[in-house]
Amino acid sequence: MIEDKNTSKTPISELGEFGLINHLTKNLGIKQKTSDFGIGDDAAVLDFKNKKCVLTTDLLIEGVHFDLAYVPLKHLGYKAVMVNLSDVYAMNATASQITVSIAVSNRFPLEALEELYAGIETAAKIYNIDVVGGDTTSSTTGLIISITAIGHANKEDLVYRNGANENDLLVVTGDLGAAYMGLQILEREKQVFEVNPNSQPDLDQYTYLIERQLKPEARKDIPELLKALDVKPTSMIDISDGLSSEVIHLCTQSNVGVNLYEEKIPLDPAVISVCEEFKLNSTTVALNGGEDYELLFTIKQEDYPKIKANPNLTVIGHITDKKSGIGLVTRANEKIQLQAQGWNPIKE
Repeated sequence: MIEDKNTSKTPISELGEFGLINHLTKNLGIKQKTSDFGIGDDAAVLDFKNKKCVLTTDLLIEGVHFDLAYVPLKHLGYKAVMVNLSDVYAMNATASQITVSIAVSNRFPLEALEELYAGIETAAKIYNIDVVGGDTTSSTTGLIISITAIGHANKEDLVYRNGANENDLLVVTGDLGAAYMGLQILEREKQVFEVNPNSQPDLDQYTYLIERQLKPEARKDIPELLKALDVKPTSMIDISDGLSSEVIHLCTQSNVGVNLYEEKIPLDPAVISVCEEFKLNSTTVALNGGEDYELLFTIKQEDYPKIKANPNLTVIGHITDKKSGIGLVTRANEKIQLQAQGWNPIKE
């Protein structure tokens, strides 16, 4: 997808490291009051005064986390930012800055990196964050992207994974499984293309699923919504590796058990339909698919009336004592032990 013989390509070597940085970041200004100084010195300078600073980082590697056969570079830049912002929002914090580091092989011309940074710049504008630094270097294995996100919150507003208590309600935002099914569609069309390069896929009916895979949105709205509803979660995590893995993380960190109800898991109709097409179990997809970037959290039972009518939030279970185990209650009302079968980045 990078090769296009009808347009000229500019070798990155013509610019040099600092020339490349200046070129790619020339349109990235400073918007946040907490950004004292951004790109242009040995380090960025941030000032959060009495706020607590939160810091998170993620690494995306070509061939492991993304396939450029069907992932446009602009979408990749956007998604790389979302992956990190989601972790900040999972702390019930406000994201304010990111740093962007890339390693790139010589098969990528300048124009390809401009597309990547266009996605990053779009994300920065929409989510009101500043790009305040990063690094560039060469790679012998393709494209590598590392983004660090910085955010802030009042001490009393921060939410961790370890605060869930017995009888708390387990709540999830949005719907699950769409990103995984979007990936399945893209992988299928890639295989068709490899057999017949002249084929033109009709993906209109899969728009929602493909967008959830290629252009996910971090749930910036949820901390803001919960504050407006006067609800502070007792624990929270983002769903990047799959619902089952994240539920187990919450329970393990909080030293509790859970009853997660299969019939309560929110599924978009498009997910159910395409799961039937692929002969996949929709519950399994929702539990283990990953990359939904929704938020999973627990609340006190007395807060239920505040959230029950909100279409963004679904109660999918409740916290139990540790001895009861981490269980999925099936539609047949049988409780089975939940297994962490989601994305494992170091599994061979």
